[in-house]
Amino acid sequence: MAALTGDLPSNPYRPAGPDMSSNSEFLWYIPNDVKPGHRGDSAVENHNSLQTLTAHAKALEDHGWKGALIGTGWSRPDTFTVATALAAATTTFEPLIAIRPGYWRPAHFASAAATLDHLSGGRVRVNIVSGKDNLSAYGDSEGDQVHRYARTKEFMRLVRRLWTEENVTYEGEHFGVTESTVAPRIQSRGDRRHPKLYFGGASEAAERVSATEADVQLFWGEPLDDVRERIERLKILSRQLDRDLAPLEFGLRITTLVRDTTEQAWADAETKVAEMAKIKGAGWNDHRQSIAVGQRRLLDLHARGDVLDDNLYTAPGKFGGGGAGTTWLVGSAADVARSLLKYRDLGITHFVLSDTPYLSEIARQGDQLLPLLRD
Repeated sequence: MAALTGDLPSNPYRPAGPDMSSNSEFLWYIPNDVKPGHRGDSAVENHNSLQTLTAHAKALEDHGWKGALIGTGWSRPDTFTVATALAAATTTFEPLIAIRPGYWRPAHFASAAATLDHLSGGRVRVNIVSGKDNLSAYGDSEGDQVHRYARTKEFMRLVRRLWTEENVTYEGEHFGVTESTVAPRIQSRGDRRHPKLYFGGASEAAERVSATEADVQLFWGEPLDDVRERIERLKILSRQLDRDLAPLEFGLRITTLVRDTTEQAWADAETKVAEMAKIKGAGWNDHRQSIAVGQRRLLDLHARGDVLDDNLYTAPGKFGGGGAGTTWLVGSAADVARSLLKYRDLGITHFVLSDTPYLSEIARQGDQLLPLLRD
């Protein structure tokens, strides 16, 4: 087993500059599902074995990626366990670990993440998920949207305090601790005081949480004008709500369908959508059990046209989609790079990309797309 050490993450508070490579990070997505064929992935034997998932993580290291998002949900393997195993088998791979308040208690999670961050040499990232889940299956319960996001806000604030303060005493509406000191302590690495907290959500309640508590706001693949509007709104909210953290950063989670030519990419995209229609979106609907505001925005985009901006393909949302599977950037590596650079110009610095088959596309896009984003 490889040692749990690796390159230190780049400075999370570095000012934006004209060179995309100096301030942007590129992550992939590792499927974390008991069922094969997620979003059209190759339905291979042992698709979620340690050997297979480790092959994904090592391929990411070999082809220029910073790390990968690992999804969460009660019907999936435990995300933190998967992330720990992959960190142990790699040297630079950084897992973006999706977790849910309620599934975790703040102090329990803060301790687990601090331990993995210590063992991995500072490679932990965290994606806080507040969408609905099968809560009763693991003994959780939530109230309405206001209650749910109030709990999330409290969770994020308390976890950050536990990572950066000692002898924390706090009694809130949802959580409380007394004289709590997490061990091992999070080691500061340059300006990185703790793992970054990524967060998503498009409702007013979600955006208020992000504006005050998140380090990175993740957007789904919406059109450029929509993303521009949301970035400006979040910046205004951050000022209105007296954000006391470093400025909020922004990320994009989207499918990127890249082929050698524009024509081939569109032919393959249309073939995939035709197959989705044929199977009625089977394997693509992991976000449809509860349609949140952000999901509804995505699923409604196709009403504005099958292709928006230059190459944002919305037709998948007619038949399946959900999350990053709803809209795709389609084209040659040059086509997709141009589109991603336009998002960068809006202020996006964190990119979480993917396409299926996941493993082979790690290499294709790492070799063909990433170099165009780093010139």
